[in-house]
Amino acid sequence: MPDVAPILAFDIETVPDTEGLRTLHGLGPELAPADIADMAFQARRQATGSDFLPLHLQRVVAISCVLRDDGGFRVWSLGSAAGETDTEADIVRRFYEGIDKYTPQLVSWNGGGFDLPVLHYRSLIHGIPARRYWETGDDDRDFKWNNYLSRYHTRHLDLMDLLALYQPRANVPLDELARLAGFPGKSGMDGSQVWDAFQRGEIGAIRHYCETDVVNTYLVFLRFQLMRGIFDEAQYRHECELVRAVLGKSPDPRWRDFLAQWAGSA
Repeated sequence: MPDVAPILAFDIETVPDTEGLRTLHGLGPELAPADIADMAFQARRQATGSDFLPLHLQRVVAISCVLRDDGGFRVWSLGSAAGETDTEADIVRRFYEGIDKYTPQLVSWNGGGFDLPVLHYRSLIHGIPARRYWETGDDDRDFKWNNYLSRYHTRHLDLMDLLALYQPRANVPLDELARLAGFPGKSGMDGSQVWDAFQRGEIGAIRHYCETDVVNTYLVFLRFQLMRGIFDEAQYRHECELVRAVLGKSPDPRWRDFLAQWAGSA
């Protein structure tokens, strides 16, 4: 088999940056994080009709990845096995270290509209270097015409943005499109439940939810590669079977549920 250029599909999960809100609004230590978040949600609803906080006030609590390269297929979340001891800076730094190591094609669903801008702001706050990611051709001429930052380059492929032809009114949810294409869709929770799960200390559940999202993103990417003629039918089926085989070897029963849903929707 020819060499496989590394592909890194990714997805992040966030919660309110309550310490950042405490700093910005001069709030004292007597206020609990949950109270600070509730105040921010209420103010945001009054201002915009939605409690979705601005991107610079989103704290990253999980980054999940799919890596497809010569070594095969792998899905995991950045950080330690349990995740409770990881700081935000730790997991964001590891994301950019992976880009430095592999220079992969990044694949996301709304990564240009959410995930990457959040990571930009949080990297700036923590002072995290990411030289390869920010390269635009000064040191590597290949990046002049294809870098991670340009909306219309493919070194980062935001599937949602491209499929919508860069028209926000044409955007669709990953869960719905994945299920319409015969893939499992979301599992365990949705984004609106992450903050409550985080407060209960359920980092593992958040990570698994994020991992199922990123596998769905990768499966949609495989279908996209078939649609645009990069894969023929045999190559597409081979890549799907590789995903099934790897997930099928996992002892985690949640991946068995994922595969069962996939089979049931086929």
